[in-house]
Amino acid sequence: MATNRRVERVSSLIKREVSQMLLNEIKDDRVGAGMVSITDVDVSGDLQHAKIFVSIYGTEEARAETMEGLKSSTAFVRRELGNRIRLRRTPEVIFLEDRSLERGDRLLNLLKEIGQDRKGQEIATENSQENVS
Repeated sequence: MATNRRVERVSSLIKREVSQMLLNEIKDDRVGAGMVSITDVDVSGDLQHAKIFVSIYGTEEARAETMEGLKSSTAFVRRELGNRIRLRRTPEVIFLEDRSLERGDRLLNLLKEIGQDRKGQEIATENSQENVS
């Protein structure tokens, strides 16, 4: 079992290397359908499995197409990681879509709407109180 510090170091190395691969080396056109960024990499304690969380900006069709492209390129990514990062065993790579940024954006919009509704209600209340006086 690797130490937490080693797991974090391997995780950040994988994130950096896969980001470079996404920019320059993965030739699958489906990966370019949506704008892809790596949000997090979760490496197991034994360094055998790596979950790569990706955020994809685009339509639902572009997201699905991009995820298919990423899943088909997992063997290439694992092989390249084995060449670039010196580990006894290269971790098995799994791409997972991360929608937390989308949920956060939706939550911020809802909070903004609530704030605007409250301001509208306060103004209406003040106007009605002035009319009564």
